[in-house]
Amino acid sequence: MAATDRINETAQDAKAQIAQLRQQVEQLMSERVTPVLADAAGRAEAAARQATDFTRDQAEALSGRVRDQPITAVLVAAAAGYLIGRLFR
Repeated sequence: MAATDRINETAQDAKAQIAQLRQQVEQLMSERVTPVLADAAGRAEAAARQATDFTRDQAEALSGRVRDQPITAVLVAAAAGYLIGRLFR
C-alpha cells in the first residue's frame, strides 16, 4: 500500500502544480496580454477610422471637381476607358 500512497501523493502534487501554473498563466494573461491586445485593437480602430475619413474626404474632393468641370471629367473618364480597353485586348 505504500507504493499506492506514493502514487496518489505524486498525483496530488502534480494536480497542485498544474493548478498553480494555470493560475499564473491566467494572471499573466490578465495583467500583460489583455492590455496589449486592447491597445492594439484601439490603434487598429483609430487607423481604420482615419483611413475612412481620408477616403471620404478624397471622394468629396473628386466629386466637387467633377461638378466644377463636368466636361473635363467626362473626357478624362473616356480616355481612361479607352486606354484600359486597349490594354486588355
